[in-house]
Order: sequence, then C-alpha cells, then structure tokens
Amino acid sequence: MSVFLYLVEHDRGLIEETTMGGLTGARHLAETMGAQLHTAVIGEGADRSAGGLAAYGAEAIHLVRHGLLTDYGPDAWADSLAQLAGSVGATAVVATGTDRGNEVMAHVGARMDLAMVANCLEIESEGDDWLMTRVRWGGSLHERARLAAHTKLVTLAPHSTEAARAADRGAGHVAEFVPVLDDSAAVTMVKDRVTVSEGITLATAPVVVSGGRGVGSVEGFAIIEELADLLGGAVGCSRVVTNNGWKNHKFQVGQTGTVVAPDLYIACGISGAIQHWVGMMSAKNILAINIDPDAPMVTKADWAVIADLHEVVPAISAEITRRRGLARERG
Repeated sequence: MSVFLYLVEHDRGLIEETTMGGLTGARHLAETMGAQLHTAVIGEGADRSAGGLAAYGAEAIHLVRHGLLTDYGPDAWADSLAQLAGSVGATAVVATGTDRGNEVMAHVGARMDLAMVANCLEIESEGDDWLMTRVRWGGSLHERARLAAHTKLVTLAPHSTEAARAADRGAGHVAEFVPVLDDSAAVTMVKDRVTVSEGITLATAPVVVSGGRGVGSVEGFAIIEELADLLGGAVGCSRVVTNNGWKNHKFQVGQTGTVVAPDLYIACGISGAIQHWVGMMSAKNILAINIDPDAPMVTKADWAVIADLHEVVPAISAEITRRRGLARERG
C-alpha cells in the first residue's frame, strides 16, 4: 500500500485547528486513493503533539528528533521531511498551505527536485497523475492543474476542510526518526520569541468584528472594539485602515494580512475588495453593515444591514448589554 506523509505543523507542541483541518483533508485524500496515512512531527514538543493524531486516522506517527531541531527552521525541517519521505517510501507528502507549510514544502521540492503545488482545494487521480483545483491570485481565480511526479508534493488550502475525527481510529504506531543534518541546516532557526498579545487572537477568534473605510477615524474604532469585546471576539480591519494609520497592520484581515475563519464575521463599512475577501471568505457566517447596497461585501454576505454603521453597531452593543442585564435579573 502506498504511503501519504502529512507534516503536522506545531508550535512547541501546540497544534492549531488549521493544521488538524489539513490532516483531515489529507486523510480524505489517502482514503480516496487507497493509501496509508502517516504523520511527521518535527522537533521539540513532538511528543505533546502526537497524542491525538491516531483519532484523526494516522496509521503511523513519526517523531523526528535531532540536536539541531530546537525550534522551527525551514531548512532543517525540509531536510528532515525529505529524508523521512524517502525512508518510508512516501508517494505523496502533504502539508497545510500556511506560511510555514508552504515554506517547508517549497524547500522539500528543491531538495527532491520535484514540483510543489500549493493551496489545493480538490485533488483527484487520473492514472498516475493528479488533477487539482487550487487557489491562485489571492483567491480571485481557481486553476485546474495536472501533477505528474513519482512523489507528489502538495499543500492543502487552509480552512478548505474542517477538522473531524476519523470514523475508524488509526493504528497510531509511534516511531522515532533521526535525520542526518549538517550545521548549515540551522542557519535559519527561531531563536527567541516575543509575546505580542495574549488571549484571543485574530486568527483563532470565533467572532471577528472588522472595520473599513466607513469607520472614518481612529476614534471611530471605539464602537468596533466595544462590540468585539461584548461578543468575546477580536477586532479586525481592512487594508485602507492600516494605510490611513487608524490601526496597526497586525489587525489587518486579507491576502497581505491575517487569514481568518470565524463562526461569525461582522464587516462594518468594508466594501469587500478581493484582497480582503480572500482573508475572510472561509467565515461560516458573514454580516455586512454598509450604506452601499451594491458593495461586494454586501452582495456576498449571509446577512446585510443597509445603514450607517455608527448607528447600527452601538445599537447592537446596547441590545446585547440590555439582554444580559435582564438575564442576570432573572437568574
């Protein structure tokens, strides 16, 4: 049976939901093509990351260890993954199309002298080839591509598959793999970290309240922040907001900012240019608040309120506060 090897992206043992969604997509791909799913967990924290992988269908879990693998480094991770793929005879190496996943897989492709296809949405086999639909040009188009290679190297578009446990638990056999690494592989390596923020982050928040040009000013974001706080969510913004200096770039949602997939995305005064849409189109529900009924964001949203956000947003916050007050009185 052929082997599909999936790179489990982790941060010192912590795995984000995006990675587990990618693992679910890799499992579906392996099942469709009659392959066995193996996983690779590289570096420190691998033990902590490995525990739940069998529940997602992993038949084998390879813990990749080496003295140079102290943290994330694209060269060291790529060398390790390429060597492991050769060791297990992988016919496909798969990762999630995050910044890190695409970076590592591009390095793997260079080392194996093979093409790497990024951000795939759908994959099917045609003989020995794979036919793929993938995201291109920041999500503005989908490309149909054919991949012919003895080992397929692909990344799956983030949020294209929701994380789900397998109906039948994988065997989860754990094996240690020690790659041969030269000191030069650690030339690029994370050496230190600075905590920018704690608690809910923009990338993982269940609710994101974003403001665009229509917010009007730095001060105008006070009502956006209040609503996000009441909903237990995070504040986001469009590129024009960062260009105007109303918000720091870390709040930007979009192709050149943060990609989000919340349960609810509230777009306040955002027209919905393609670069912004790419960053939030995986949201499960979208509410647009805008004075322009023909704005792209309004036409694509699940719900829309055609009115001034400066009136609507405070009204929503006031109603939430009122209902919570009544609930406390009744309780």
